[in-house]
Amino acid sequence: MRTSIPSVNVTLLSAVVLAATGLVGRQTLAAETTYPLTLQNCGRSVTFEKAPTRTVSIGQSSTEILYLLGLADKVAGTALWVGPVLKGYEDVNAEIDRLADNDPSFESVLAKKPDIITVQFQWQIGPEGVVAKPEQFEELGIPVYTSPSDCAGKENTAASDGVRHQAFTMDLVYQEIRELAQIYNVQEKGEEVVADLRKREEAARVMVASAEGKLSAVFWFSSAAEADPYVAGKNGAPGYIMSALGIENIITADDEWPTVGWETIAKADPTIIVAGSMERRRYPLDSLEAKLNFLKSDPVASLMPAVKNGHVFAMDAQAMNPTIRTIDGIEALADSIAKAGLGQ
Repeated sequence: MRTSIPSVNVTLLSAVVLAATGLVGRQTLAAETTYPLTLQNCGRSVTFEKAPTRTVSIGQSSTEILYLLGLADKVAGTALWVGPVLKGYEDVNAEIDRLADNDPSFESVLAKKPDIITVQFQWQIGPEGVVAKPEQFEELGIPVYTSPSDCAGKENTAASDGVRHQAFTMDLVYQEIRELAQIYNVQEKGEEVVADLRKREEAARVMVASAEGKLSAVFWFSSAAEADPYVAGKNGAPGYIMSALGIENIITADDEWPTVGWETIAKADPTIIVAGSMERRRYPLDSLEAKLNFLKSDPVASLMPAVKNGHVFAMDAQAMNPTIRTIDGIEALADSIAKAGLGQ
């Protein structure tokens, strides 16, 4: 026999279900944005009068965050790409005008008539930006939002990739996701994206938990002609990847990407060499194939145990930057370690 449930109990039951599924918290976090919205961003106060509708996004990660937030229709142009777009967004990305693979001109950005510019790196738009300074756009009423991961605890200069005085963490990327979600008034979607990235990172950590403290590595981004390689310093995104998986970084410099000789790297004897894979062709050893050929033929590098044992693992170079792809890097390296049987 069915028994009717008093309405008050139905209400209570609904509340319990909502709380258990996290919907109450999500609804609270998804409060509507009140405009004008003012944020503190990389030492500047930036104001948005309304939700943007025409965005120029300079930097692959900044663009991909907008895609993940469901804002592709708000992107009028992009620039500065290292590799292929996130899987599943190929068709979306193909419809958006790419102003340049590397540095867009100031004029090409303005020609898209943006009402916001999102920037991944200050060396593009910043105090010494190769495209412009933020003030040049803001004088025209165009606010500039810069990824916090490129300025928080970091000193940028035109002559280098910068120096990190504080270690990068994914919290800076999560801050960017949440702030962009607030700017565009899609807070609930922002929380969904952050929750998914956190879940993936934890799963990767668990996969290689037994290897913690047993391995060391060097992350190799690229090399200029006949020059020492650009390798990851201790405080950047690769440092975070290694820390997440319990791996020692043999490079202890604060510089984001210092150049270090192969003799010094060989002496440190890393268990693993992580080689960046990218479509960019700015330096002779940008390509993964060129890196692998170098490791096999160089009289110093070829003798390293990591090379002899086949412990050279490819990683999307975008994952080596402080981006949403850093989680991809954690997953990829954890998978390579597990398949190689390292740390058992």
